[in-house]
Amino acid sequence: MLIKTLFQYNWQVREDWFRWCQNVPEEELLRTRTGGVGGILHTLFHIVDVEWSWVRCLQGKPDFQESFDGYRSLDKVLKLQESFKPEVEEFVYSWNDAWEYNVFRDVHPDGHPVEDRWGEVVRHMIAHEIHHVGQLSIWSRELGIKPVSANLIGRGLMNRQV
Repeated sequence: MLIKTLFQYNWQVREDWFRWCQNVPEEELLRTRTGGVGGILHTLFHIVDVEWSWVRCLQGKPDFQESFDGYRSLDKVLKLQESFKPEVEEFVYSWNDAWEYNVFRDVHPDGHPVEDRWGEVVRHMIAHEIHHVGQLSIWSRELGIKPVSANLIGRGLMNRQV
């Protein structure tokens, strides 16, 4: 239940950031910034990409291999998210404790094999997005715009049936 709640939290905050972006000039969304993967829109693209990629990898499916270059507008990143969302939601809402210790095998870029547990990977996915939301908040303040609230309390997440 906690994993599902934290994914729902991330999705709500992400939607808030997408709405926030609608009031920011595109050149600011695309501007290269210090830290993160580049800039505001590129970071949102990265969040969407990494979430879906991990779900695909855990299921033994092909990974997403496109670069941000083809998605350099808010509309394109939103459409990408909408195309990935059903598969990610299905995975998250199907999550059960029996999957916690499933083994994920991979090979690092340097060639050495690694084994991780699915539970560890999904917690990494959650933390990954929270980390980048912190970067978005800093950039928002640099622009003089109030950032999206990262508060989990008050989002009604514990009232939802999952």
